[in-house]
Amino acid sequence: MLTASGWVLLLVGVVLFPLPGPGLLLMAVGMALLAERYAWARRYVDALRHRALLSAARGVVTIPKALWTLAVTVALTGSGALWLWKPPQPSWWVLPDWTWLPGGFWAGVSQALSGLVTLVLVGYAWQRFHHRPDLVAELESGPPKERSAALR
Repeated sequence: MLTASGWVLLLVGVVLFPLPGPGLLLMAVGMALLAERYAWARRYVDALRHRALLSAARGVVTIPKALWTLAVTVALTGSGALWLWKPPQPSWWVLPDWTWLPGGFWAGVSQALSGLVTLVLVGYAWQRFHHRPDLVAELESGPPKERSAALR
């Protein structure tokens, strides 16, 4: 059942990937489930986890970087709110009509939820890495064969 769930989430994530929303997250969760059974998936998830932790640590290493990360995350969440509000197409919009807020209500919901999840992750990264240069240095030294207990 775990393997089947992993494959379903991975495939749904691939289908949803080009749309605003949780496609990438579903692919990551699907791979994490597959990593419980397959060594190839475990290697991929370990490498992905290392890159994600390193990016999170770099995003909050200084206060200006943390503020920039927070601003982009708030903009992501706000863009989902724009989809939900669905204002009329402005007169200055030169692209075809179908390009104005494509996807409708559910694209806005998934965009807003993705933004909220990202806000939580930025808070987590701030708490975990902002005042821990030792953890950031360990991550920057490359993916270790055996992770330290502090990075798990």
